[in-house]
Amino acid sequence: MGGVNEQLRVGLVGAGPWASSVSAPGLADHPGTKLASVWTRRPEAALELAGRHGASVADDWAALLAEVDAVAFAVPPTVQAELAPAAAAAGKHLILEKPLGPDVPAASRIAEAVTEAGVVGMLVLTRRFAPETTEWLAELRRLGGWSGGEGKWLSGALLAGDYVDSAWRQSEGALADVGPHAFDLLDAALGEITEVVAASRTADDLWQVTLAHRGGAYSTCALSLRLPLKPSVVEFAVYGENGYRALSGKDTPNEECYAAFLDDFVAMVASGNTSHPCDTRRGLHLQRMLDACRHRARESF
Repeated sequence: MGGVNEQLRVGLVGAGPWASSVSAPGLADHPGTKLASVWTRRPEAALELAGRHGASVADDWAALLAEVDAVAFAVPPTVQAELAPAAAAAGKHLILEKPLGPDVPAASRIAEAVTEAGVVGMLVLTRRFAPETTEWLAELRRLGGWSGGEGKWLSGALLAGDYVDSAWRQSEGALADVGPHAFDLLDAALGEITEVVAASRTADDLWQVTLAHRGGAYSTCALSLRLPLKPSVVEFAVYGENGYRALSGKDTPNEECYAAFLDDFVAMVASGNTSHPCDTRRGLHLQRMLDACRHRARESF
């Protein structure tokens, strides 16, 4: 960013449900960012979304990079892994979706490209930016002494709703979609996850995972996007010598969490700081946990 009062010009890649409901309006409305351009492989979708927010439509990927200071991705992980390293190499700061990539090698390439370019790369771990989450984690750090925990992220998001037609979510399921959120919160609450002790997946994509944390704590996690639940069950809790502390629900809307995320992103770009609890190193760590879960699940058969 050139000056203190200049907006960061952001190009958006993608025009699906998340891009339409969260990314595009968030970037257009935030005081520190300007939604400058939209590009997708479906020109008609890009034109419709850009028109709603006063942005231009890039003719191609190279044209998008030429117009912006940063790139926000709202695409499947395979597409993000294909494009993000080139954007970093071009000196563009990155707003990245979870999971960082389809597997550890792809996620590593993104993380390495961000480090080599010295740009900001942040993962949109939405729930981490909710005030109730911030307060919960602050209390856990203040009290300490936690020996265990549990997480549940259960919904019917792949049975009906905005994301039912998302091919990558239908293919990869709950682990790839909400697993990064769940593991991030358990990791932040109990200490770094050092091992996936056990993982199993049912035929209808219900995951049950046991995690070991640095310092000796253990946690369990249940994940599904194919249960007939409304509203969704999103619950996390820890327990230990200071009792039991729970974080329930998704009180703060995604849009507000994204705005708080952008607060941090814009501040980092302005300051030149590239280190953040939700940076690409975090994304790579979470990717390793996803791959370890898949490995453990294969072992269980």
